[in-house]
Amino acid sequence: MNNIPATVISAIAEARVRHDDPLAVFIYDLAALSRHVGEMMSVLPEGVELYYAIKANSEASVLRTLASLVDGFEVSSGGEIERLENSGNLKPFIFSGPGKLDSDLRRALGHGECTIHVESLNEITRLARLAQEAGRVQPVFIRINPQLPPQITSRLAMAGTATPFGIDETDLADAVRMVDSAGYLQLKGFHVHAMSHQQDTRRHQELMAFYLQRWPHWKALSEFPQHISHLNVGGGIGVNYLGHEQFDWPGFCTTLRTLLSDCEDRPVLRFEPGRYVSAFCGYYAIEVLDRKISHGKGFLVCRGGTHQFRLPVAQGHDHPVIHLPQRPVQDSDPQSWTVVGQLCTPKDILSRDRQLCGVSQGDILLLPLAGAYGYNISHADFLCHPRPEIIFLSDETLSDGTENPCSCA
Repeated sequence: MNNIPATVISAIAEARVRHDDPLAVFIYDLAALSRHVGEMMSVLPEGVELYYAIKANSEASVLRTLASLVDGFEVSSGGEIERLENSGNLKPFIFSGPGKLDSDLRRALGHGECTIHVESLNEITRLARLAQEAGRVQPVFIRINPQLPPQITSRLAMAGTATPFGIDETDLADAVRMVDSAGYLQLKGFHVHAMSHQQDTRRHQELMAFYLQRWPHWKALSEFPQHISHLNVGGGIGVNYLGHEQFDWPGFCTTLRTLLSDCEDRPVLRFEPGRYVSAFCGYYAIEVLDRKISHGKGFLVCRGGTHQFRLPVAQGHDHPVIHLPQRPVQDSDPQSWTVVGQLCTPKDILSRDRQLCGVSQGDILLLPLAGAYGYNISHADFLCHPRPEIIFLSDETLSDGTENPCSCA
């Protein structure tokens, strides 16, 4: 985790020269993102697709980098559709999530390469009406909230329990009949996103086996099973923020290949990960403003904070911290420091009890694994601090054809 690319170190140094005030910046290594996703795609079994859930990080440069690598994108609002449009995206996308507005659905209906995931019986009725108004036969997936085996769990359950997501499996037959009878809807598949933050590879393999076991039963509910080709199995693959061992994606894909080979009527599987795609490419660099001891506890007060990088609070963890001294460090014993930001709340904590040596005012603390659910879920306007600079690094040509060794936003 301490193997920081030289390009990231250089970008921090250049940013310090540009800024009069102490530093708080995000750095996204687009070349590293391309390599990581290229490796993910290279081990996918035949007949398996990977869509990127842009809620994890919807920066235009990130979307343009991924557009040439992934099979498509997943969005959950009209605003995210607009993000795709503004990035110049021409790839297919899927529109999922509860509480879709009619205006959101109309925007989605305007795209030929969009599949809409319906989450309730009411949403089926509304979408059928809007599709008829648009004069378009709209491909849809029905999102299912199934009963799950008790051993298949994760930190954050999205199905298998009472949630606002999807249609209970007990109501699935009614939902299928409604779509089948709607003249302007065509059922193309099913969507099940049961869990998030899954770091246990074996449990995720068991979840896939369960989905594939249920697939023929779900498909048989339709009057037109010949039209049903896809099973979207969601994302939910977690990132280990506190250690080195990560989800075994190549091993998972090997097992998945075996599971699919055993299916007589195998669907096209579609994954829609977000966190596992973009987390590894991001860094949050903050400058130490002050050191203080309060009631015997050491605090490093830094530029920025949880209003810019909310991930540690959202995840409920103490984020890893890498100390980048800006002057020679004298030999000293490690000291315990709690890393905090500038906000007027005791909840503005990025990491507790970090063992760091010789930290001084003006040093940089670098928080890795900041490429997903960091800045884009943060309450950036709280206290009206300036928004952080975002730096994009790439040693390759981006998908729009421009050379971009270092660009800033």
